[in-house]
Amino acid sequence: MTDSLPPPGISLSPAQRQIIEAPLNSKLFVLGPAGTGKTSAGVERMRHLLAQGVPGESILMLAAQRSVQEPYLDLLYSPERAAGGEVTSATLGGGLARRVCDLFWPVAGEAAGFAHPDQPPVFLSLETSQYYMAHIVRPLLDEGYFESVTMDRNRLYSQILDNLNKAAIVGFHYTEIASRLDAAYFGDPAQRRVYADAQDCAVRFREYCLQNNLIDFSLQLEIFTNILWPLDTVRGYLTRTYRHLIYDNVEEDSPRAHDIIRAWLPEFESALLIYDESGGYRHFLGSDPLTGQALNELCEEQIVLSDSFVMSETIASLASSLEQIILPYPSVPEPEAAGAEGVGIIAARFYPELLDAVVAQTKSLVEESGVLPADIVIISPFLSDALRFSVMNRLEAAGIPTRSHRPSRTLRDEPASQALLTLAALAHPEWNIHPPRFDVAYALMQSVAGLDLVRAQLLAEIVYRPRELRLSTFDEIDPGVQERITFVIGNRYAMLRDWLLAYREGEDLPFDHFLRKLFGEVLSQPGFGFHTDFDAVRVASSLVESVRHFRQSLEATVLFQTTDSRFPHLGKEYTQMLQDGVIAASYVEGWRSQNKDAVLVAPAHTFLMMNRPVTAQFWLDVGSSGWHQRLAQPLTHPYVLTREWEPGRIWTDADEVETSRQALRRVISGLLHRCRERVYLCMAELGESGFEQRGDLLRAFQRVLQTSGDTGG
Repeated sequence: MTDSLPPPGISLSPAQRQIIEAPLNSKLFVLGPAGTGKTSAGVERMRHLLAQGVPGESILMLAAQRSVQEPYLDLLYSPERAAGGEVTSATLGGGLARRVCDLFWPVAGEAAGFAHPDQPPVFLSLETSQYYMAHIVRPLLDEGYFESVTMDRNRLYSQILDNLNKAAIVGFHYTEIASRLDAAYFGDPAQRRVYADAQDCAVRFREYCLQNNLIDFSLQLEIFTNILWPLDTVRGYLTRTYRHLIYDNVEEDSPRAHDIIRAWLPEFESALLIYDESGGYRHFLGSDPLTGQALNELCEEQIVLSDSFVMSETIASLASSLEQIILPYPSVPEPEAAGAEGVGIIAARFYPELLDAVVAQTKSLVEESGVLPADIVIISPFLSDALRFSVMNRLEAAGIPTRSHRPSRTLRDEPASQALLTLAALAHPEWNIHPPRFDVAYALMQSVAGLDLVRAQLLAEIVYRPRELRLSTFDEIDPGVQERITFVIGNRYAMLRDWLLAYREGEDLPFDHFLRKLFGEVLSQPGFGFHTDFDAVRVASSLVESVRHFRQSLEATVLFQTTDSRFPHLGKEYTQMLQDGVIAASYVEGWRSQNKDAVLVAPAHTFLMMNRPVTAQFWLDVGSSGWHQRLAQPLTHPYVLTREWEPGRIWTDADEVETSRQALRRVISGLLHRCRERVYLCMAELGESGFEQRGDLLRAFQRVLQTSGDTGG
């Protein structure tokens, strides 16, 4: 059928066409490195199924992370697509498990041991899970829990939750967390107490959830896999509903998800499983490439895609050389180092000079070489707020569009959300939150178009009284200062002030409703800061969604309904939670609703999970050990809490070195397979923190460049 053909301009290989046009009763396992057209074939396979008359509602599109689904969603949301049923696009442990738990709650509630199975459950987001965890753990900290641990409280909460999640996605009982960690540990006995404290907190949290009808990710997955999936009624519903499966990035999903698919796969009429053989970037979140690859045993045909549509020969040669240097395979002789001509060196003594040079080279690529901003990425192993601001500020000053995404960045750190929360405190004096004068100045600068920080500080110094939470009128200001601030700015300030005062005197709204009202009636209007700032609009949208989830989860709980004194005003509670640094959930807007014709600034792992190729990559801090060393996690361990780890085996320094080299090889391979033409190594004699850097990645590149006798220019 002609309407099953891909759009004009898309060139497909014979292997891709074999995948796309396979019979409607075939089950295929497609594997290959990144850039070989696997996802493109998956998208066109979905187009082909729909064009052949397969009902959209019978197609299940799974991926381990929502960002991977973006190419499929672009097809499903395109105006050219014919009318019909909706394809289900979800993660198995998240979206699909939640739908099933919600649908079959009357069955699951009692079987799981909830105290109120006759009442509906409350599904927790990452943020609300951390909120309830904090509610449980804070009193324990005062009793001496985690005395030997020095870390931010939000990280402490998230690592306890991570332990619960690991138990659910690997498949062991959550009461075994401490024993597994303890059995692999050899060192300071104080660490064993830390594991015991973390176990006790996890048990208390689970009991609290069961008592109050709260379902976090770990409990949701356990209910789905242990209680609902084994039931004939549930399995029959799923197998009748979904007849065709497309499962992308199989290697990034959890072993428990792979268990479900292994049992379910024979029931599908057709299936396409896509596996990136160099993937596994989400290992710290529980991904298991080994159990994912084992699913090929249930597929009728295995198709290998090996020809890259992305890498030039130079980059391919560079990738091969680096991979063998970082982690040599004994059966493969070390190749002659090659590919150095695809490497650019940007060096400077001090870090600010390095960033200036990176931006200058980026500007040259855009203006002189004709590279689109969207085809350039600037990455680093970690992206601090200072580094993010420094790079993006320089790019914007050079007239280069830029965007950034860092999933771990909290809403508290976003200027737009800071402004909204400050204005919210001013509108709710009963919260008794008194923002400092600088925060008010910053909020005025973000809210009023044309107001710079100097004049905003001058204005706030005059009109704001922190103790009384009072904003005086612009008319009360000295005329000379009024002229300096300008009457245009003064008029806009007066409109904002009048709105806040009018709200104080009116009916108190739910916090998310308040934010919508403030945004819609003031901040999004001409003359105000959010009117043309689409990044600020995106942040505001994420903030409203976060607040809505938070409000709904608290209002639905038995605890909130019966003991008001323990839960003050929800807006105040949310604001204080954000001040504690609770990590914002990864909202879809963070991945999708951005200016894509812009240079991307992101951590390396974030870019890898976006799964898109670029022409040029700038690698900042190439001498940092952060490319291969895992973050310190005193309450958990991403390798010990896996199926591959032998119970009782001690984790040694040799294991640490080996896993670090494997992680480095995996990341470098993934980055280079997503690079078309050139990699720029960005090195300063003194790194961002002011220390000299001599990491394994830099040494590997030095071997490549020295052997080739060419720095690559």
